[in-house]
Formats: sequence, structure tokens, C-alpha cells
Amino acid sequence: MSSSQETLLNGRYRLLAQQGSGGMAVIYKATDLALGRTVAVKILRPSLTNDPEFLKRFRQEARNVANLSHPNIVTVHDVGQDGNTHYMVMEYVDGEDLKKLIRASAPFSIDRALSIAIKICAGVGYAHRAGLVHADVKPQNVLVTENDNVKVTDFGIAQALTATKPRDQERQRVVWGSPHYFSPEQAQGEPPTPASDVYSIGIVLFEMLTGRLPFVGTDQQELAMAHIRETPPKPSQFNPNVPEHLDRILMKVLSKEPTARYRTADQLGRILLSYRRRGQITTDVVPEVGSEASFPATAATIPPEAPLPVPRSAAVPSPGSAPRASASSARSEAPTYIYSEMPAQSPPTMPGVPSVVRPGYSAPVPPAPMIQSRYRAVEEPPQLDLVTLVLAFIAFLAVMLLIPLWIAVYQAWMG
Repeated sequence: MSSSQETLLNGRYRLLAQQGSGGMAVIYKATDLALGRTVAVKILRPSLTNDPEFLKRFRQEARNVANLSHPNIVTVHDVGQDGNTHYMVMEYVDGEDLKKLIRASAPFSIDRALSIAIKICAGVGYAHRAGLVHADVKPQNVLVTENDNVKVTDFGIAQALTATKPRDQERQRVVWGSPHYFSPEQAQGEPPTPASDVYSIGIVLFEMLTGRLPFVGTDQQELAMAHIRETPPKPSQFNPNVPEHLDRILMKVLSKEPTARYRTADQLGRILLSYRRRGQITTDVVPEVGSEASFPATAATIPPEAPLPVPRSAAVPSPGSAPRASASSARSEAPTYIYSEMPAQSPPTMPGVPSVVRPGYSAPVPPAPMIQSRYRAVEEPPQLDLVTLVLAFIAFLAVMLLIPLWIAVYQAWMG
């Protein structure tokens, strides 16, 4: 970018205002002059642009993500370079990231937490079917609109970082950017898998249900050792409204061994959706809050279910903490979304671009009767494929054909 065009990337994207900042990138609201639409532009930090191997992986991952089309994934429009500035262009959102909502109003009702987690699983599961691993699932990368629609963002950068070995302290710092949500295998430096994303989704669900994280530590190394060695607490220890069987599901999701968890986000999503639908709930009829995601477990599309109202009396504050007001930049939208991250420090600014922080929303909570719910344990139903049925039929025919032979042998022996 030239000094005369400090807010214009490649003569096409005019940066309007900074929206957020993280360890890997700074996010701006921008205008696409070619198409006349508002977009979000994520600009990589200079410390990441000196490694040709990382930049190659970053561009490849961005192209992979651009091929994903799912209502619960932020769409990537473009990836480019203007001088030494490397950027990614995404759809713009007017909404809130999940971390701020958790800080403002957690613990969530059981139904709202399940609804959001199911939609996260739908988006991440779709990426898993396309052969992609997110590698950095956390509430800051989950965008929620005012009607509780959900989109997952920040595919690409984390995976590109994971694929390239750390070469300096800055890279190491970035890799350890989200130690509260890393899986045990990631904490040990192993490459992430879909089961790693499942673990991270479990941490996010735990935080929505309790308003706190399962593991805490004074530094990144202590947090890493907690993920590797410590047994996670049950959510019901901090929120007695969490049913026992939901505790069991989360304990499986937070298993130290990847093979002991659900294999993909799709599988976890089906479990949570079945659990939510089979829960015996007594409450007034309430309007639908956002569309439910469907999973490829059956040929038919799973219809949405109306979530429950959030009862004020059901809220259980986390120990030693009080609800904090939400004040942040807006980022999500009804059909389109913008990427955002929680800044670890005062976010840097681009020359000539004002930094704007708009107050976030706090979704109104209608008065509602106390919810009396009883949930049952849910396991995935067995599924018989065509090969199994054919083999069973052949075995049945073989048995039937052997019966006359047995009769003839018996008669010959008796005669």
C-alpha cells in the first residue's frame, strides 16, 4: 500500500474501521469497490509474513475454506497481497462473538447452550467432511447474531501455522494463543485431527453451561499440563441445572485419548441433537430462535426445534464472579458475518483508519415459567447397511438348504 492509499488494498478494498484484533491478524470493516458491498478484511500481522512456507500454506488454506459453503461457516471471498500486506476478505457480520456473550450472560440455559453447540458442530463437521480441521475452535471464533444464529470463523490461519514448525518465539507465542481450548494432543505438539476440534467444542459447551473453563493455570505451560493430566470437572459441579447425562456426554468429549471421543463434529452434533430432542421438557410454547443445523446421519433433513426460553430463575452465577456488561465491536449478521477475535492487548491501528468500538447487544430475556426438564441418556442407534443385510440373507438361505441334508443323514443313520 502506498502512503497516498493507506486505506486502500489493491485499489479495491477500502478499509473503513478496525473491528477487532488477535495474535495473528487485525480485522477491518471495508468496502469492496468492485462489487459495492461491505466486507471484512483480515490483515496478517507482519511477524507472520516473513515465512514463505507459512504464506504458501495460508493461501492454500484460504482457497480450501473459500470452497466451503455452509450456513454455519463464514464465507471467504478473496485472499491477496498488496506489497508486504497479506490479507483475506470475508463476508461481513453485524453481531457478537460468543466469548463476549458468555462473559455477559453465562451460564446459559441448557437448551440455548445445546442449540449453539449443535450449530457449531454443523459448521465444523461440514469442514471435517471436506478434509479440513479448524485447529482453533474457541468462543472468540464463533459469531452469534441477535437471533442466536451461529457462524464459525478463522479457518485457515491456525491450520497453516500448525503445518509449519515454529522457528522463533513469536511463532511459538501464536501457536499457544488459545491454551484454554487446546486438546491434549495439541498441547503435546501433535498435529490436530477432527477429534481435536471435538474436544475444543466440548470446552466451549462447558463454558456456556457453567460460565467458567474446566482448566485454569497461571501460565500456558500449566494450562497445557492440565489438559494432558487433570480430570475435567463435571459441569453440574458449577451449575446444578446441568443433567447427569449431559455430564456424561461432556466427559466423553473431554477424554484425554482422541479415540475415546466422538470422532467428528458431525457425530457429536447428532448426539447433542438427539439428546436435546428426546429430553422430556415441560414449558410453554415459544417461538423458534434461529434455524437448526442438519447432519448427514440420515437421508432426511432434520427439522428445526423450538428452543426453550431462558428462565431468569435458572441462571446460576459462576463461583466468585459476577455478570459483566457486554461492550464490544459488532460483528455478525443475518445472512453474512465478519471475523473477530478477542484482543489480548490494545489493538494496533492502520494509518488513516479510525478505530471504532460499537456497543454490543444484550438479547432480551422474556419472562418465562421455570423449566422442569428431565433428560435421558442417548446413544447413536445401530445402522444396518446393505452388505450386512445381504450377508444375513445368504446365511439364512444356507441354513435352510442344509435342513433337508440333515434330515436325510438322520434317516440314513436311523435306518
